[in-house]
Amino acid sequence: MRGGYHTLALTLWFVALPHIPLADMTAIGFTTPIFIMLGAWIFLNEAMRWERWVAAALGFVGVVVVVAPGLSGEGGMYNLIMLATSPLFAGSFLVTKALTKYERPTVIVLWQGLTVSLLSLPLALWHWQTPDLFQCAGFLLCGAIGSLGHYFLTRSYSVADISATQSLKFLELVWASLMGWLVFADVPTSTTIMGGVIISASTVWVARRESRNRA
Repeated sequence: MRGGYHTLALTLWFVALPHIPLADMTAIGFTTPIFIMLGAWIFLNEAMRWERWVAAALGFVGVVVVVAPGLSGEGGMYNLIMLATSPLFAGSFLVTKALTKYERPTVIVLWQGLTVSLLSLPLALWHWQTPDLFQCAGFLLCGAIGSLGHYFLTRSYSVADISATQSLKFLELVWASLMGWLVFADVPTSTTIMGGVIISASTVWVARRESRNRA
């Protein structure tokens, strides 16, 4: 089931991607944690403490601070298609959280990779272009890094409430900005730095609150 959610979400994501600006895509994509927290509350009966809502809200504010200067308001239907991926991705992650009660993270990640590959194969064959050796090496590297990231994500779901981890999602924007600076010499703007500070502060704050609540 998780593979189906993930494949459908990725398909819609690639349909919308060429037609909307990167800033719009980023802002819409960061609505996924909100759907995850709602789903965890409704379907997994997780306690929705106020700290988690506040941290998620502050993280989203940080994202808006970063991407707002680049929002175009254009894209029409494709913005809605991109928005539709958020609850689908959320469904995929909620299924993962449920599976961690019965399966090891390695098993979950393995089956996800297999199912997504098989379900995506028809679309790949439709527009198939044989990759060269350099591209194959890049695909293998991305696959290894992506699988490792999914393993750590699944591992975190097995030891903590999924709602408690969602404020960390917004750190992706901080890491992306840092990598863009180090690798591509993209100098962060003042709004990027300001948004990164807000995101980091909310993440540290909720982490400290969660540790106190467990103690």
